[in-house]
Amino acid sequence: MWINPEDLTVTQWQVLNEAGELVREAPSLGHRQLLEVYRYMVIARAYDERAMRLQRQGRIGTYAPFSGQEAAQIGSAYALERSDWMFPSYREAPALWVHGAPLEYSLLYTMGHVFGARLPEGVHAFPVQIIIAGQATHVMGSAWASTYLEDKRVSLCYLGDGATSQGDFHESLNFASVLKLPAIYFIQNNQWAISLPRSHQTGSATFAQKGLAYGIPGVQVDGNDVLAVYQVTMEAVRRAREGKGPSLIEAVTYRNGPHTTSDDPNRYRSQAEVESWKQKDPIVRLRRYLTGLQIWDDEREQALWQEAAQVIEQVVAKAEGVPKGTLAESFDYVYATPTPRLQEQWATLERGR
Repeated sequence: MWINPEDLTVTQWQVLNEAGELVREAPSLGHRQLLEVYRYMVIARAYDERAMRLQRQGRIGTYAPFSGQEAAQIGSAYALERSDWMFPSYREAPALWVHGAPLEYSLLYTMGHVFGARLPEGVHAFPVQIIIAGQATHVMGSAWASTYLEDKRVSLCYLGDGATSQGDFHESLNFASVLKLPAIYFIQNNQWAISLPRSHQTGSATFAQKGLAYGIPGVQVDGNDVLAVYQVTMEAVRRAREGKGPSLIEAVTYRNGPHTTSDDPNRYRSQAEVESWKQKDPIVRLRRYLTGLQIWDDEREQALWQEAAQVIEQVVAKAEGVPKGTLAESFDYVYATPTPRLQEQWATLERGR
């Protein structure tokens, strides 16, 4: 008679184990594509490490690192068509790059440039969302528009585990399910919502099961296994494009660094925990697989990291070469017609000069 939580079992989907060995059939990615995915992951790690140093040097503002989550982001973004829509939070720079955003835009955003969040024409992604779960309602609206236009586009949003506690998340799931919208909710369960552990975030055994109450299928995937992430996201994309409605994906991963550069993770998690997750490093795992395929070796590895360093140097130089914005510019992009309150603030600014 009762529907009991203990009656539900969820098996985590995995393709590559931690040793880089196949545990089930790999997705249909050719060698060129595998190497492209690996290149994205290495450049992402190099960027993240450099961005942390830039912030400590005072050259960018507050920064949200993503090292450890490269497979979750790049594997999922790689499954999308460029015509599909992406809705990121503040930690999804690698996903945006795969989807066509230039790397320097991520730096410009952290430097406080007004146009840092304005992506080039043709990049189908919304600006970075810092309001927790705000992008959940946006993805639902975008998917609803695609249904109305019959354009066969899929809309995917990235959420942290903390976002599943917000009302926007649940309202969006309900609408998307009822209307059978082509939306994908991709939860990066990196174990911590700032300092709140996953165990204090939800009473559910998994985040993957949260869609079931709304009639949405869910899957839990090893978020450090880029092949598994790509595979389940491709399935969600297929379902959405065929009109079968939304999907919910929980990628179990870990953020190696702090929540942001203003956070000290040593206050709430142990070094032993961090080290245990580093054994599951997504980059190391894919490198072992590529080596086993005999399409990778130490010489290529060294050359790629050198290339990544050069790419990041060029990106930093390009971003720092853009003239700094002014406070006055921020008044130009709030309302089409300035409100009396905005005009009053502008007048105050002018008097203070």
